[in-house]
Amino acid sequence: MATDSTDHELFDLLDRQLVHALMVDGRAAFSRIATVLGTTDQTVIRRYRRLRGAGLVRVLGLPVGDRVGLFESRLRIQCAPGAAVGIAEALARRPDTGWVKIFAGGTEVGCLVASRTREDHEALLLRKLPRTLQVTGVSAQSMLHRYTAGSVRWLGERTLTEQQIRALTPPPAEAGAEAGVVGLDAQDHAVLGVLSRDGRASYPELARAAGRSESTVRRRLEQLRRLGALIFEVEVLPRHVGYQTEAALHATVDPGDLAETGRALAHHPQVAFAAATTGSANLAATVLCRDERDLYRYMTEGIGGLRAVRRLEVLPVLRHVKRAGLLSDGHRLYDAA
Repeated sequence: MATDSTDHELFDLLDRQLVHALMVDGRAAFSRIATVLGTTDQTVIRRYRRLRGAGLVRVLGLPVGDRVGLFESRLRIQCAPGAAVGIAEALARRPDTGWVKIFAGGTEVGCLVASRTREDHEALLLRKLPRTLQVTGVSAQSMLHRYTAGSVRWLGERTLTEQQIRALTPPPAEAGAEAGVVGLDAQDHAVLGVLSRDGRASYPELARAAGRSESTVRRRLEQLRRLGALIFEVEVLPRHVGYQTEAALHATVDPGDLAETGRALAHHPQVAFAAATTGSANLAATVLCRDERDLYRYMTEGIGGLRAVRRLEVLPVLRHVKRAGLLSDGHRLYDAA
């Protein structure tokens, strides 16, 4: 796979339109996408299979942690010099880590941990990591509210019209769907195990994994989406659409300004993720920029325009060891039960 400045040329216009369509609805039928894009089913299927087979695009079906009772934390792990790669790789092998990054400087690792039980979560935070000799410090943040939703934002230049986006947009989650926790049984976990590897897995494949009928699995998936418990995300390496620089932002905002600032941040085109968190830095974000000059402009003109931000820490990402899916790691978030 190419890794130089021409990576973004791997996608032509129709490829970018297809990926943008999948970001709107990762489970949309190929026939529906073809109609919206004005092409044939066979063309869309052939393009997707080529992109997926080359490891350029992956659709993932992922549970929404707080909706299904997962215990989630964003960790910042300080490491002894020279130890970050080994620690990051060990974390990446764990099935309960969603992503693992090494930040610029090479002595700090960031990761998302999503455990099924409080006991497993506490064991990692209170016993396993602190006892690792090369770990010099650990801080954990809980996500209180996510301002960005799913992966409906296309990172490259705009390829779909508003009319096309509306035609592909799935029904929103039910009103009041965020109340309570959605219980999952062993069959649900089996289906999630398949979807975490391939969000577009066929209903016959999902039915075999769950030991249920195709119609039952279809209804259950639709229900989980309506309840806001399951989302479909698209993994595409940012450099393939012209974005070479990624950074984590940790901002401190007065509590009374947090909601308004978080919503404003989520509308910035550079922001792939934004959430309110616990800790002294109560607003976390991931930004994608074309280069370091673009990151500087965003810091001064983008987030710099949000007057409620009192303190800002910027951590450029040096290396992705694990992403939410399989593009960079070959591991899965969910194991089939």
